Amino acid sequence: MSNRQQFLDTAVDAALTAGRFQRYRLASVLSVTLKGDKNLVTEVDQESERLIVDRLLGSFPDHSIIAEEGEYPPGDAAYRWIIDPLDGTTNYTHGFPWFCVSIGLESAGELVAGVIYSPMHDELFTATRGGGAFLNGQRLHVSSRAPLKNTLLGTGFPYDCASDPANNFDNFIVFQKAARGIRRAGAAALDLASVAAGRLDGFWELKLKPWDVAAGVLMVREAGGTVTTFDGTDYDIFDHRIVASNGLIHDEMTAVLSENGPGGTDEPQTDSPAA
Repeated sequence: MSNRQQFLDTAVDAALTAGRFQRYRLASVLSVTLKGDKNLVTEVDQESERLIVDRLLGSFPDHSIIAEEGEYPPGDAAYRWIIDPLDGTTNYTHGFPWFCVSIGLESAGELVAGVIYSPMHDELFTATRGGGAFLNGQRLHVSSRAPLKNTLLGTGFPYDCASDPANNFDNFIVFQKAARGIRRAGAAALDLASVAAGRLDGFWELKLKPWDVAAGVLMVREAGGTVTTFDGTDYDIFDHRIVASNGLIHDEMTAVLSENGPGGTDEPQTDSPAA
């Protein structure tokens, strides 16, 4: 078994374990705290992260970890796991069944493996660099819909949208008029997986964190799609503006974003964007 397959298999096991725990706890009373005015965290987020990190470091003790809820000592810089244990916490705390586990692996600055698991739909998205993207074992490919007026897009809004003009509202209005429709479901990792699966034709957002996008970016690329910043330049998971699409509408999307302004400053907010 190759190292890459071993990495992917271990991440799948970790994601399934955490996702099943989330499904089990969904109907229970949760202890909810705030990391900001609207940014929620529950004990399920924290326990899910512990389950994932224990599994990954149990198999690869020298690897390093970046995760949403905790801080971890630096490990081998050659391999870095990027983890959102529960993307869609706001949905989760309200019992809205659209949330997921997202685990990405970066090596030498390149995304090499990704797993996104949607527990309530039992949908497991996987990808490896150069090996394609899959949903429950079936190969994925982005949609072929174009032009922009015939497409369905996804987006989201940052937690500080009530106080910061960089709130994505103007872009939303323009795209709502230009596209067939927009969905704001509340979990960026699942939005990106949906682009890879051809369910959405494009996605844009700002102020996302690495754990929101790492696995999903790889999936879109491996499914034949395009991922850039708002201005069409190469995207890095530490950038704060992302556009992902089937490639056919990418120029139209970046043109809209360019004409409508950048959508805010390049500075990230303290808390991660709305989940």
